[in-house]
Amino acid sequence: MTSDSVEVGGRTRTFTVVGTPGEKTDLILVFHGSKQNGRKHRAFTGGMFDALATAGTAAVVYLDGYRGNWNDARRQSAFPARRDDIDDVGFVRAVIDRLGAARVFAVGYSNGGQMVMRLAHETPALIAGATVLAATMPAPGNFLLAESGYAPMPVLLIHGTRDPIVSYRGGEMSWWARALFKVGGRTLSMPETAAYFAARNGITAEPAGTRTGDTERTDYRQDGRPPVTLLTVHGGGHTIPGPHKAPAVLGRTSTKVNTADLIGEFFGLAGHAADAHG
Repeated sequence: MTSDSVEVGGRTRTFTVVGTPGEKTDLILVFHGSKQNGRKHRAFTGGMFDALATAGTAAVVYLDGYRGNWNDARRQSAFPARRDDIDDVGFVRAVIDRLGAARVFAVGYSNGGQMVMRLAHETPALIAGATVLAATMPAPGNFLLAESGYAPMPVLLIHGTRDPIVSYRGGEMSWWARALFKVGGRTLSMPETAAYFAARNGITAEPAGTRTGDTERTDYRQDGRPPVTLLTVHGGGHTIPGPHKAPAVLGRTSTKVNTADLIGEFFGLAGHAADAHG
């Protein structure tokens, strides 16, 4: 594991690399949630994503936001990254240019998930696939990139039905969450978010769903179209399924599913069954 930095917009931006990146190596960019940084998010997940760093084929990069946030595309975001108009897209470009990559996959939690959705719409050529954790699509009136050039790509979505911060049902965040995290505006529900990305990928076939225990998987698939998968964690909180439980205040963490394994399988990363184009 190594620490590195790049200069973007007159600011030094930092990140941590697990594995050995290169022009022939897949790069998994991890975007933390509000009030975190890359180091805190790595601890928050118990280092689960490190397992995606496979010698010679993939490296994992934990990026550090600006004062604990990413300049996402929600119209009513009001934290410093938005107020100071931080060039987080430029930061992503600089990291990719510095490290090199065969393919780039973006993984984001909460505010980091919002940043991943911004990348998917604003600079889709940068990434080969997106994973959004505990974040829902901004409603059209709350999305700065509603008329942008999103390009079809595989999308994996994971969300708990009892998320106390970002409601699975969408709508406005609670007053205390708006005050604490300095965000606002309406969002789609998570099922609506999945249907949105499926439609943008040109999928017209009906989704197929299966349930195992507390998790329900909904797959949108159609020949010749990048897939969209929604993993619903029934009773899950504002958490990331895996072996490391989040603080109880964020709700229940499902330990029966490993998010890193799901990402590896879905995108066909080395050491996992290829699934993204099946």
